[in-house]
Amino acid sequence: MSGAHQHDDVVIRIRGLVNAFSGHVIHDHLDLDVMRGEVLGVVGGSGTGKSVLLRSIIGLNHPESGSIKVFGVETADMDAEDLKGLQLRWGVLFQGGALFSSQTVAENIQVPLRRYTHMSQELMDEIAAMKLALVGLPPDAAQKYPSELSGGMIKRAGLARALALDPELLFLDEPTSGLDPISANQFDQLVRSLQQSLGLTVFMVTHDIDSLRAVTDRIAVLVNKKIKVGTFETLVHDSDPWIHEYFSGARGRAALAGAA
Repeated sequence: MSGAHQHDDVVIRIRGLVNAFSGHVIHDHLDLDVMRGEVLGVVGGSGTGKSVLLRSIIGLNHPESGSIKVFGVETADMDAEDLKGLQLRWGVLFQGGALFSSQTVAENIQVPLRRYTHMSQELMDEIAAMKLALVGLPPDAAQKYPSELSGGMIKRAGLARALALDPELLFLDEPTSGLDPISANQFDQLVRSLQQSLGLTVFMVTHDIDSLRAVTDRIAVLVNKKIKVGTFETLVHDSDPWIHEYFSGARGRAALAGAA
C-alpha cells in the first residue's frame, strides 16, 4: 500500500486517537487508514484495547480526543440520524455472536431489518433465508434458538445478521474465539470468500494467528499504546520484541509453514 492514498479509497481514517479509562491511557494518538476492499487484522496483547478501538469506530465508545472518519464522515458527536445512515453501511459480528437468546435465528437476522427498514414480514423472511444460505447454514436453522446451535453455527448466524443490510464494511470481533481448529478454519475461509464475492472491507479484531495468516491483507498491531501496520511477512522481522515474538514464535512459524 502506498503512503499517498486516494481519499476515496480510505474507508476508515483515524488520526490522533486517544482512549483512556480512569486516567489510564490505552491508545496514545493512534493513526490508521483502512483501505477499501481489504481485510485488516487487528492484533495486540491483553489490555491493548483491540475491542475498544473497534467500539470507538462504530460509536459505542467515546474517545478522549482524535478524529475517526468512516466513509469520509466524522463520527464524533454525530446525531442519531446521521449515525443511522452510517450504520446502514456497516455490519458487526460481536464476540460470541451476541444473539438474542429469546429469538429464533431468523428473528435475530431480522433485527437490523426491523430497526432500519419498513419491510413486510414476508420479505424479511426471504432475506433471512438468503443470508442463512450465504453463510452456509441449512434452511431449518431459521426456526432454531441460539441454545440449539453449536458454537460454529452461532458465529455463522451472527455473521448472517451482520450481513442483513448488505453492508460495504464488516466489523468482526474475535470471530473464531471458542471454535475448534476445523471450525475456525472453515469460518476463515467463509470470511475470505464473502469478502471477495461481496466486495467487502473487513476490520477484524483477532488473537488467532492462523486467521491472520489465512484472511488478512494487512495487520495492525497495537503495541506500546501505538499502532504498527504491516503484512504477516514483514511483521515477522519487526524489531519490537512483542511483535517479533508473536509473529516469529512457534505458532507464527507454524502458521507460515502451513501457508507455504
